[in-house]
Amino acid sequence: MADTPSNMMPLGTQAPDFNLLDTVSNQFKSLSQLKGTHATVIFFICNHCPFVIHVNSELVSLAKDYKAQGVNCIAISSNDIEMYPQDAPDKMKINAKEQGYPFPYLFDDTQAVAHAYNAACTPDFYVFDEDLKLKYRGQLDDSRPGNSLPVTGKDIRHALDCILENKENTALQKPSIGCSIKWFK
Repeated sequence: MADTPSNMMPLGTQAPDFNLLDTVSNQFKSLSQLKGTHATVIFFICNHCPFVIHVNSELVSLAKDYKAQGVNCIAISSNDIEMYPQDAPDKMKINAKEQGYPFPYLFDDTQAVAHAYNAACTPDFYVFDEDLKLKYRGQLDDSRPGNSLPVTGKDIRHALDCILENKENTALQKPSIGCSIKWFK
């Protein structure tokens, strides 16, 4: 496992738009269709990364816990599927169903969306407010494969609570750590 940190997009950045294939519904979905009424969480993940596998159940819990509060989660995979066929759309659909993802799992076939977000690793997280302005970017929490810390989602949950309570998030925003996005050669 290569430990690659997030690039930490500047806070206040407007969420780059996209229109990507949702591998579960087999329909193209845009950010404007998928955004939440109060907040939107976008995470770059993939099927095979041990860092993502480590947090999958918390991603599901997080999405379910905040859905009723107007928060939508969106997962995107941008990996090169020629070099990593286990991350291809048909495998993404299977993984989404096996994990019980309550959110769309989009395929960024050109990697343009990952570049627009300056995403670097899987998982890489971005939390936007109702106006799609970046309020948080970085890690889910301090847990990593092998460090024995529980997966709680505390950093993203705190960021979402701040948005929902209309409070400034003054907590330190730490970069996520994970496998690098598998860029085209």
